Amino acid sequence: MRKKLSKLQSNKCCYLGTLENPSIRDFLTGRIWLRDHSPYSEEQINQHIQLGFISNLPGVQKLSHTNYICNRCANKNPTLFIKYHCAACENYCVYCRHCISMGRVSSCSDLIKWIGPAPKKSSNHPFTWTGTFTPYQQKAANELIESIKENRTHLLHAVCGSGKTEILFPAIHECLKQGKRIAVATPRTDVVLELAPRLKQVFPNTNTQVLYGGAEIDNSYAPLVIATTHQLYRFENAFDIIIVDEADAFPYTHDETLQQAVIKAKKSSSPIMYVTATPSDKLLSQIKKQQGGYSFIPRRYHGKPLPVPRYDTLWRYTKRIESGKLPRKLINWTHAQIQGNRPFLIFFPTIALMEMAIPLFQQLDFNIQAVHAEDPDRKEKVLKLRAKNVPGLLTTTILERGITIPNVQVAVVGAESGIFTSSALIQIGGRVGRSFDCPTGDLVFFHHGISVEMDVARKEIRRLNQTELSTI
Repeated sequence: MRKKLSKLQSNKCCYLGTLENPSIRDFLTGRIWLRDHSPYSEEQINQHIQLGFISNLPGVQKLSHTNYICNRCANKNPTLFIKYHCAACENYCVYCRHCISMGRVSSCSDLIKWIGPAPKKSSNHPFTWTGTFTPYQQKAANELIESIKENRTHLLHAVCGSGKTEILFPAIHECLKQGKRIAVATPRTDVVLELAPRLKQVFPNTNTQVLYGGAEIDNSYAPLVIATTHQLYRFENAFDIIIVDEADAFPYTHDETLQQAVIKAKKSSSPIMYVTATPSDKLLSQIKKQQGGYSFIPRRYHGKPLPVPRYDTLWRYTKRIESGKLPRKLINWTHAQIQGNRPFLIFFPTIALMEMAIPLFQQLDFNIQAVHAEDPDRKEKVLKLRAKNVPGLLTTTILERGITIPNVQVAVVGAESGIFTSSALIQIGGRVGRSFDCPTGDLVFFHHGISVEMDVARKEIRRLNQTELSTI
């Protein structure tokens, strides 16, 4: 009887296998997706639900009389659920406002995920990086691999320009060889755009998906995913390893649902690798509490010290710009960079002030441009700066990290403003002197009064420069 039952089950598996759509399987594996936004027909989805390959769950689930949970982003904040009359079901529904930018999830909408056979995984992933590590980079790379083998959380604490991305290469390769699926997630789109071409170059034969707001949907299965942390809302139990790059960046550190998205996207026993130059006290405490691995590199790969910011007063800069004039010191600094053919970034505390300033800077050089978080041409403008097609960019803190421009010079206007935390100022300073050929540069904090955060940033930079490598 047992042998007969086993044969029947085997025949059923073979039968189901002939009906399984590999494209649907590859797309949905590890994803939790709005059914209405699926690239597949209702007939195909229904067929796979009936066969037990796809499960269906409500988008917004009621927990109590007044409490709900969004099954995509895990939001439970009552103020972020809106009740409305739904034209689709002709009833009153509740939708989640927290992840509305990724398509509306409501109590009458369905989320689907794959529960059928897993895609075949390859262990053939050529690794083309030919660089060499310093002894301290090699030590950190080995420690990262060791933590992965032990399923242990790890923090890579390394200064800006220390080669953090390269240190990740061996660990990613080790995971790929074992058939594991890896996500490299970061809070900033700019960092995704910086990481993607570098990782694709190192793993040229590995199918890699790059996910951020506005990116094209890729229906294939990818063992390597590079994404903003927001995109992880759309994954569940998907990854064997998650690397969170720039783990201290806004909004990740201030949004618990983003942190929960990382946990939801990984498999239950999988570790998280955190990477940052400026870890928060909370993250350091978390790593210590979890007895996680820790690697520390206080030097850049070229061995030169971090640039120490200099202070320069810029009294009443807001009023002068509002009146249509640039402060003389700012004009002189910008002229010096243009005449020296040195690319530059000038950081502003607000978009409004930057937009008032841009026509004034364009009187110095018409090709100077400005970027901010909502700028649809941000990627192209950064590429123009890298190619020296524009002399410099005015920017907000959106470019405080994830951008490498050889020989770039940096000024901060209004460094005393609250938006410029010590962490942000350290990251901004980290744009300067990153390349081996140009390991130094000017870093100036223009201010209307020195803030505590400015002093904390400069003190920390000096401390790192004085740290002996032998203490690592």
